[in-house]
Order: sequence, then C-alpha cells, then structure tokens
Amino acid sequence: MERRIDFSRERQMLCGGCGCQFVVDLDWIDRWEQVEESCPGCGLTCEHGDAPRVTVDPDDPGLEDDKVATYFWYHTSTQPDWPTRNFDPAADLTPETRKMMGGDEHVAAWAARQGAKALHVGTYEAAVHNMLRRMHDQADRDSKFYLYRVHLKRSAVVREGWLIDPSNWLGDVVLDEVCPPGVNVARYLNYHEDPGGLSLALGRDAIAGVQRVAIPISDVWDDGWVGEAVATLESASDALIPVTGKLGRFTRPSSPRAGLGLELNATLAARLPANLRGQFTSAAAFSEREEPAQWARRVSGLYAMIADPACLLSELDGKEHRDV
Repeated sequence: MERRIDFSRERQMLCGGCGCQFVVDLDWIDRWEQVEESCPGCGLTCEHGDAPRVTVDPDDPGLEDDKVATYFWYHTSTQPDWPTRNFDPAADLTPETRKMMGGDEHVAAWAARQGAKALHVGTYEAAVHNMLRRMHDQADRDSKFYLYRVHLKRSAVVREGWLIDPSNWLGDVVLDEVCPPGVNVARYLNYHEDPGGLSLALGRDAIAGVQRVAIPISDVWDDGWVGEAVATLESASDALIPVTGKLGRFTRPSSPRAGLGLELNATLAARLPANLRGQFTSAAAFSEREEPAQWARRVSGLYAMIADPACLLSELDGKEHRDV
C-alpha cells in the first residue's frame, strides 16, 4: 500500500523547554535554523539545548500497528543486491586486512557486530533524502544508486510505540537494543532524513522481498528543460579561465559553461522545498568533464524524484519482486 508522498508537508514541532507543540512549514524551519524564529510558547531559539525539534505527526499512518506491514517502505543504496542474502561482512577481506585487524578471532568478533546491526527503511521521502545526503556529505555524487521498494512480511512483529532516533554517529542501530525478543521491527522518529517522519529499524527476517530500480532515471521529467539546458550549455565556451589576483593559486579555474551550469542548477533547486535545496545543489553540480546532455538528463532525473514521484513509482511497479 502506497502512502501519500509530500516533500513539502508541514511538520510537528515539540519544545523541550515548555512542552509547546505546534505546526510549521519548511520555510519556518529554515528561518529557525538561522535563529530567525523561536518557540511561540517560551521564545527558545535553535541555539538552546531544549529548543523545539521535529516530532512525529499523531496522524502518521505508520503509527497504526496493524498497518505497518501493509505499507511500502523504501531504501536507497549503492548496493545492487540490498539486502544481501547470506550476509557475510568478512567475505571480501584480504589476508592482509585480516592480519591488520588482529587475526581471525578479531575478524569474527567484528563480523558478528556487523551482522547484529539493524537494517533501515523509511518513507519514500526519507530514501531520497538519504541519497542526496550521501551525494552531498559522503562523496557519492558519482556513485550508482538504487531505489528499493521494501515489502514486509505480514508476520512481522512491530514494537509498540516509537523511539527517538536510536542511531549512533555512524547511523548504526544494534537490532537487539531496539527490538525485544520476539520483535523484529521498531519504529523511530527520523531527525535527519524526511525529518519528523517514521522510519524502521528491522531485521532481515522481517522483509518479504524488494523491488529495485536504478536511479536517477533519465528523461522521466523534461518539460522542455533538458533541451533548453543542453542548448544553453553548448552555446557557451568550455575553455577554462584562470583566476587572477591574490587568491588565484588557491582557486580552481572554471569556464563560462560551468557558470551557466551553476545557474541552471540553482534555478531548479529554488523550486524545491527549503530543506532539500542545499543537498540537491551539491548532488546536481555541473562538472567540467560532463557532457551537457549527460548532465541535463541526470539532473532532470534527480529533480523528478522529488517533483514527480509518480514517474518513478510507475517504473518500480513494473520491476520484478525479489524474495529476500
């Protein structure tokens, strides 16, 4: 079952100082993060430890225990076979790496810790956020990504209620720490990807299967933009212009074509919700080595994932269901 997808939806905020709960739009959150807004109840700003933070919408359909396994959940990854069957984190370690890790005993302990980690799935919005964040923060701009639609087993056992995001600084969650015996799915408030949405930490045994599509899909959104962008870029010189002045030796030369690519990127980003603009701008950055047509199709596909999710969901509908 597909839930309504809305990157621009309003968010619930909860103040740790006075307990005030209120609803805001993403532009309010953007201003709040720049210390231009404050709690309407007590005046705390984002600079305070007890400042308001996003919280779960009480009307979120994911709160219905008996519905969790009936909904589609999503994940983005650079792994073409996520979640890997017969997962063995030590399988590709070389003898040299095993030696550096302290030998077989230490490797076995490390592999056990890796195998104890929960998998993460979330809303479609969270999956897109995750991809853009990795492109922006983890040098994955040129990596090949896949979008997974995740089907849970109807027999999956969901922990009662929801948790504050239990991830450590690496984003890892130990499954046994959030799922008591007999439970294999835990809901948590996601602070980082689709903030305020519910995501799941779960075991592999909770997943029935997945559908996969490589992303972004070229030419799924156009509206004339791709053709106009290519014509604009090809009309400009790609000759690098050295930067002069005191900072010249510290600044990479650029070209008129790259400057136009930056402007085209910024124009698209400005159409997106405030909390996606920075990451999209980074993920869709024009590279001097890219052909204009290749760049425009890639950026068009990235934009379509946010502006027109239906086109990507339609692609997923036609993909084979892989049992896990």
